[in-house]
Formats: sequence, C-alpha cells, structure tokens
Amino acid sequence: MIAGGHSLLPMMKLRLANPELVVDINDLEHLAYIREQDSEIRIGALTRHYQLLESEPLARHFPIFADAERVIADPVVRNRGTIGGSLAQADAAEDLSAVCSALKASVVIAGGGGERVVSMEDFHVGPYTTAIDDAELLVEIRIPVRPGAGSAHAKVERRAGDWAIVAVAGGLWLDGETIADAGLALSAVGLTTVHATRAEELLRGKRPSEELFAEAGAIASEDCSPSPDGRGPVDYKRHLAGELTKRALRRAAERARAGTTPGGHTWR
Repeated sequence: MIAGGHSLLPMMKLRLANPELVVDINDLEHLAYIREQDSEIRIGALTRHYQLLESEPLARHFPIFADAERVIADPVVRNRGTIGGSLAQADAAEDLSAVCSALKASVVIAGGGGERVVSMEDFHVGPYTTAIDDAELLVEIRIPVRPGAGSAHAKVERRAGDWAIVAVAGGLWLDGETIADAGLALSAVGLTTVHATRAEELLRGKRPSEELFAEAGAIASEDCSPSPDGRGPVDYKRHLAGELTKRALRRAAERARAGTTPGGHTWR
C-alpha cells in the first residue's frame, strides 16, 4: 500500500523492500479525518501530517502532536505523509509511534474478516513489522480522552527535520495533585519504539516534581538499548534519553496542571 510514499519508496530504492505489487490508496479519502467520538479522538489512517499539526481537537486534548509534527521532516513531507503510513512502517526512530504509545492509543485494522482493535503496545511486533496481516489495512487510530491530561514530545536531531538521535513522548493524567496514570515512549533507542513501562509505574500515584521526573529519566535511560552509529555513541544516547524524558514529563505536567487550574503552573 502506498499513500505518501515517504517510507516505502526510499526502502525500495535501497533494495530493502521489493514488493510485487504496490496499491495506491490515496483515493480512500474517507480515511482522512480527525473527530471526537465516544470519549475518543479518532484519526483516519490517511490523515496527513499537516492536518495533525493544524487540528483544533488535537491541540486542545493532545498538544504532543503539534510538538512532534513541528520537528518531523519538512513541509513537503508533512503535506503528503500520513499517520497510518508512519505507524505501519514501524521504524524505531519514527516520532508518531512514540506519541501514540505514550497516549495509550489503539489502532483499528480492517480486512476481509472484519475489523479488529489492537493496542499500540501490541501493534509493533518487531523492526519494520506490525500486527497487520496480509490483505489487511490500518484504517484508524483511537486515543482515549480522559480528564487531567497533559502531554509533550521532546527530540534531539542533527539538523531540522532529520530522524531523531533520541526522542521522547510523555503523557500524564492528573487527579488533583497526583499522577493517576502515565505514558512514556522513546524513539531511536531500540529495535522498535521503547515503551518505558518501569518509569510509568514509578510515576503513578506520585506528586509531580523535578526529582520524580529525573528518577523516571534514569529508569528510561537504563531500559532503552541504543546502538552506536553516526548520530552518537551509546552513552550519549542514554544521557539524551534521560534528559529528554525529564523535559517531556515536565512539560506534560505543566500542561496538565494548566488544564485543571486557572493560571497554569510550573513544576519546581
């Protein structure tokens, strides 16, 4: 399947993919939408990056999307690339996979036997490999809308629009002054998107603080598995993972607090 083509075409040029048949799905315009329904934000798989960036419902509920979209590639890519293509590519360095994982999203996969809903945790099963079977298509992303939410994305890249050296997506849901739930996912530091479950467990039931976020960052750094490459050595990437985790969680907490208390708040 091809929509934007920004993932498949480069892989074909590098001989990493050699499909016998490529099906253009750009005419499936009914799969391009962002809407609120049943206490969820539902995003059609053919929704373009620029539409995610400009969406009012996403800006209101999940500003993490705007954070991420501003540092994804360039306007040419954002005008053609789709969220479905990004998630289905299952590239470990891809930003939106971490964003959707941190927000505890699920995806809808359709095929001849009907539709099934798969959590993001189960969707990526390996490098460039997803739970989508033959003759199936990713059609929708669903993100639950819950009170007290705040989210943020932090990324370090070599140049504007480049793949991440490290990127971190963080989501927090506050109940008063306590973190009721947390989501944390990292890009470019493992074979697939890294879901930092140990750090999430640490955060739940605690009051937001710089010390707590630093501890979560240390755990996330331990639990990722970056590889040395032209973007930097392992120790550097682990350091970035910890620092960006702190930054994303701090901003997520500020946004969550601002959404529940007039005047906002800055965590110290």
